Amino acid sequence: MAPWKIDVDAAVDEWVRGLVEWRHEHLIRIGFDDALYREPALQWAQSNFVHALAMVEDRYFFDVDAGEYTVNRYLDDLEARYGGIDSVLIWYIYPNIGIDDRNQFDLAKALPGGILALKRVVADFHARGVKVFLPTMPWDNGTREDTASDWDRMADLVAETGADGINGDTYSGVPRAFHTACEARGTKVILQPESTAQAGDHHLSWNLQSWSKRIPDETIPTVVKLKWLEPRHIINIENRWSRNRTNDLQHAFFNGIGYVAWENVFGFVNLFTERDAETLRRVATVQRQFCVELTGADWHPYERTLQNGVFASRWPGAGRTLWTLINRQEYTIGGEQLAVPHTGGTVYYDVWGGMRIEPRIEDGRAILGTELDGNGFGAFLADTTGGDLSNFLAQMRDFSKQPLSAYSNEWTAARQELVPVKPTPKYENAPEGMVAIPAALFDFKVRGLVIEGYAQAGVDVQYPWETEPRRDHRHRIDIPAFAIDRHPVTNAQFKEFIEASGYAPHDQQSFLSHWIDGAPPSGWDDCPVTWVAMDDAQAYASWAGKRLPREWEWQYAAQGSDGRRYPWGNHWRDDNAPNASMKRRMARPPVIGRHPSGASPFGVEDLVGTIWQWTDEYRDEHVRAAVLRGGNAYQPQTSHWYFPQAYALDEHGKYLLMAPAKDRSAGIGFRCVVDL
Repeated sequence: MAPWKIDVDAAVDEWVRGLVEWRHEHLIRIGFDDALYREPALQWAQSNFVHALAMVEDRYFFDVDAGEYTVNRYLDDLEARYGGIDSVLIWYIYPNIGIDDRNQFDLAKALPGGILALKRVVADFHARGVKVFLPTMPWDNGTREDTASDWDRMADLVAETGADGINGDTYSGVPRAFHTACEARGTKVILQPESTAQAGDHHLSWNLQSWSKRIPDETIPTVVKLKWLEPRHIINIENRWSRNRTNDLQHAFFNGIGYVAWENVFGFVNLFTERDAETLRRVATVQRQFCVELTGADWHPYERTLQNGVFASRWPGAGRTLWTLINRQEYTIGGEQLAVPHTGGTVYYDVWGGMRIEPRIEDGRAILGTELDGNGFGAFLADTTGGDLSNFLAQMRDFSKQPLSAYSNEWTAARQELVPVKPTPKYENAPEGMVAIPAALFDFKVRGLVIEGYAQAGVDVQYPWETEPRRDHRHRIDIPAFAIDRHPVTNAQFKEFIEASGYAPHDQQSFLSHWIDGAPPSGWDDCPVTWVAMDDAQAYASWAGKRLPREWEWQYAAQGSDGRRYPWGNHWRDDNAPNASMKRRMARPPVIGRHPSGASPFGVEDLVGTIWQWTDEYRDEHVRAAVLRGGNAYQPQTSHWYFPQAYALDEHGKYLLMAPAKDRSAGIGFRCVVDL
């Protein structure tokens, strides 16, 4: 039947009665046990309404120049914009995992300062009243094998850091083994799977929270299954790509559940609009105030309303009842909204507006009225307890001085800037070991291989001639003459640099971690140097009178002027590049100069499949990222979420940058250029 013909009021009582009967039967079918929900140490999850995913690469989370974590700056920003968070997921694995053989647990150790620093970060969040989740990924079976099970490794990590929960990436239900392993170490955690809103429910007894993909945008709001089965199970809705979060926030308010305030989506900056941020502030303020009612057993969705398009949930509690309302119409609906049973001595509040109200009393009912903005929110409270709500009401009243409709709902992509590169002295001829590349008007065409984000504005990088970041790029660019290293810089060359210059990076964690006693391993001299950050590569280049290549210079030197797909032509040839390795352990980088038939039209070698190569860096307010070119021979299997290879010359990789300690990799090296 068409939505405009549905009479919700006519069917609601029978529908809700059937829903209650189904819940009773279904809890028997799944053998539901609520013991963990009654565990005092775990009940904080029942008021965990605003959850954030924090990328460790976010510039508000870590200050690379100072070399320190900035949890307070990160939280201050969120509090200012939308009222703050209740919990955070510290995200340090994806999307960089797979560029080398470090597994998910290695990447925790790779954080600046390692596990001890992560413990201090957890403590910093705790000092601000924020609970902390750490991630685990069942799909990571292509990188280095670990010595223990995922649940034992996660239990150890939780015990070492003092974290409060485990987020199961792609899990529809985190296995109970994680809970058991943590209990064996004397820790109690919340397991938080990545469920869909109406996911399977066999795990409900031990997964006390979950986070969910977006809710369908239909006129009649959806009752979320897991929350209905167990009202103490708080689900946090996430809609990472949305630029208008009204539908999801309305569903959160209607269902008494939370929201994932996710704005840095694996390097794609999708900040809340002013209106969405203010909406979240108000929704969460109401939810935190009435978390006991919102997790009570007697939730009644689809409370009868007096206006078409307005939907309400009733949340009874001890001596008071809360109603949350959402207006699914685009226009303002004022006047009377609810008629509720009245008893003498009851005090009524317009909770959303922050004021006490005197309803019309008729035939034993209180008629409650307010004005709901188009696609807006409302809440009423009937109270017989006489409790003091003055501070809360004053806060909501202050919010309501400006309606949500007065806030901008305009979204714009984060603007990126290309980090400048200082030119080299101009050389008359190509120095030894370099290849001269003539000036040209070059058709620069490239596509970013970032896994997430589809083709939305804001994905990938923003070249200086573009108005916003985007995945697909094409530009005709005037490239002056330059010379480029015929091969990537080797371990032997980098050792010569260190011995001559005395270079030692400020951040030495993981620097040249494959070297032994200050020298490359035997047989590695002519392999590309790795475990060098972009800063290390730039230091070498400056010492040598060179610089790192601009990305379009690298591509032109590899491609020539005919737009070919690979340095040698348009079709892949196995004998022109190193053999790809699909083993879990990463092999030694190939020796340079072994594939001369794979050279570019200019004679530049080892461009594809040997080692990823640093080129340009881009920055916006929250993200630093490097463009990598060429790919390496390591291809971990079992998942499409590993860092994608980019062997084709019209493809590049975007590598998120945090700090040299974590940025350095066995899969990344570099070559240099000079200006001619």
